[in-house]
Amino acid sequence: MTSFGRPAFAVIYALGSAALFGLSTPFAKSLLGNVSPWLLAGLFYLASGLGLGMFRLAWRGGEAGLNRHDIPWLGAAILSGGVCGPVLLMFGLTNTPASDTALLLNLESVLTLAIAWVVFKENVDRRLFIGAVAIVVGAVVLSWPGELEAELGWGPILIAGACLAWAIDNNLTRKVSAADPVQVAMLKGLVAGTANVGIAIAVGAQMPPVGFLAGAAVVGFLGYGVSLVLFVFALRHLGTARTGAYYSLAPFIGAAAAIVMLGEQVTFPFLIGGALMAVGLWLHLTERHLHIHEHESMEHDHAHVHDEHHQHDHPFPVGPEPHSHVHQHGRLIHRHVHYPDLHHRHLH
Repeated sequence: MTSFGRPAFAVIYALGSAALFGLSTPFAKSLLGNVSPWLLAGLFYLASGLGLGMFRLAWRGGEAGLNRHDIPWLGAAILSGGVCGPVLLMFGLTNTPASDTALLLNLESVLTLAIAWVVFKENVDRRLFIGAVAIVVGAVVLSWPGELEAELGWGPILIAGACLAWAIDNNLTRKVSAADPVQVAMLKGLVAGTANVGIAIAVGAQMPPVGFLAGAAVVGFLGYGVSLVLFVFALRHLGTARTGAYYSLAPFIGAAAAIVMLGEQVTFPFLIGGALMAVGLWLHLTERHLHIHEHESMEHDHAHVHDEHHQHDHPFPVGPEPHSHVHQHGRLIHRHVHYPDLHHRHLH
């Protein structure tokens, strides 16, 4: 099976997504300065959409496009995570120290897992739950400031609201994860970015100089665009709860990068937080979810290879694997190790 179907590669996608977004937060804080938070949020998403649009013109990669059934889910995800989430975060950052912000952003993973478990009935067994708790607690220890500087006010509340918006977005995006992740992230960026930039300018925001725009474009393309593409790939193969748990590693990845690249000191919270996250990651990586399960007959379109779930004929010429086309799955009952991917979203 190719890398498109291996959970190990999906874990790498999730960790890469976490790393890019985690590193983008301090850069976003440094860019706020004299620019409107609403405008900056829009610039980040617009840069991601434009950059991914240019990439998609050059490479398609055998992925399936969005269909009309995906539009309501994607539209709701864009409204929640693309419009509301970044605006709430940017306004929250203006009134909250970066150390406190890092701590509050851990709420996203907790809320993502809770919504996936309670609302969308995704399987979360005891091993996965304990692993997710270890990762999140490790992230809290790692990002806990020496002294809490934030007072009870709108800053922390707005950041918590951003986390809820992104948690809803994460669960809604899973519904369209069969489609081309670049197309999904591109549309999110273009729609959310255009909307936020337009609203910001309409209420009086001034466009910053070209040098500032270039910096915002880099942060937006990598921290919001490429990060989201990797996140959607991970959602496709791992499901929302597991992907959200890996995403909790963002603070550790950012701190580790600072130690390696900037020579920062290895602290006691870093060691404790890293150890807890390592335990959680080990519990997830060694998960073995195995039972007899039934696949209902279904028809859908996504990038695939001819594995045990794709044993169909092609009455028409198709490209090399992985390729995408509308295909039929017959009813199938079997037993093997699996994750809540596109073909294993059954109840337990």
